[in-house]
Amino acid sequence: MEALLLGAGLLLGAYVLVYYNLVKAPPCGGIASLRGRTAVVTGANSGIGKMTALELARRGARVVLACRSRERGEAAAFDLRQESGNNEVIFMALDLASLASVRAFATAFLSSEPRLDILIHNAGISSCGRTHKPFNLMLRVNHIGPFLLTHLLLPRLKTCAPSRVVVVSSAAHRRGRLDFTRLDRPVVGWRQELRAYADSKLANVLFARELATQLEGTGVTCYAAHPGPVNSELFLRHVPGWLRPLLRPLAWLVLRAPRGGAQTPLYCALQEGIEPLSGRYFANCHVEEVSPAARDDRAAHRLWEASKRLAGLGPGEEAEPDEEPQPEDPGAPSSLSRPHSKEPTVSEPHPSPQSSPDLSKVTHRIHVKTEPEP
Repeated sequence: MEALLLGAGLLLGAYVLVYYNLVKAPPCGGIASLRGRTAVVTGANSGIGKMTALELARRGARVVLACRSRERGEAAAFDLRQESGNNEVIFMALDLASLASVRAFATAFLSSEPRLDILIHNAGISSCGRTHKPFNLMLRVNHIGPFLLTHLLLPRLKTCAPSRVVVVSSAAHRRGRLDFTRLDRPVVGWRQELRAYADSKLANVLFARELATQLEGTGVTCYAAHPGPVNSELFLRHVPGWLRPLLRPLAWLVLRAPRGGAQTPLYCALQEGIEPLSGRYFANCHVEEVSPAARDDRAAHRLWEASKRLAGLGPGEEAEPDEEPQPEDPGAPSSLSRPHSKEPTVSEPHPSPQSSPDLSKVTHRIHVKTEPEP
């Protein structure tokens, strides 16, 4: 019996050490009030993205949930308005697998929203599912779509500088090895999916690195953020049904809750004084060194040029002239280090949570046809 109790005590002690050193996420501090600022969070209808959007809303930001599913996106916006007490949370349709959808979202956003202070690329996939595309779906959703969206929204980010771009990456980038001769080839089979996921996360880190170089001196800074091991839909989405009941208790014990996973992206979006670290990779709310492949400046620039081609951007331009409306004058530039004294300009009044069905008045004009769920 004593040996059994000793063993149980050792196991419990080991778990406590693992939990507080690897699982538990440090809380994000940063700017307390975001009143007067606008943030876009992709994939914000669940998991890390929803918790990120919730914290931004609680701090007073106007938050746009950019999601593929209208039903889930509007439901998430309703939940967040209720939980945060902030009615400035809206949904806009965005399918990162479709470049047409990305352009439609950017057009709608630029025509209706005068500000953009924080852009968080949270949406991503870890498997291509049963959908067969003539391109690398993993790279399209995890990198090319966010790359194009950033380019299309850059004029607004620059106008509202100082502003920030956060790209949610992963420690999986350390296994990535980009092959530029087959960058956009379709992914077939689970082995290729594992490789493609790591490659797309490496692309995220290289993108943040090169974007920082391209934007130096503009007041727009960018960061790659690793949320840590998180118990989210992305983890269980493609696990066989019979295996999920076995993995859920284990995931609850050793993985972070989505709220914990949101802390590092929030840190990169809100923490004051990290502007000199633009382009760097963050984990557990502090800067961390990356693999040699992820700090290769030549590869970062090569990926930048390849991404422009895959996104349909012409050489030497930020966006197609007919795809990018001129930004409205949002007034004086904001500062991420202090709150605004003026209320944000709102394109339409937004309903209270009790009158959520009227949200269609806000979102109907930007509806785009999205592709089937992969």
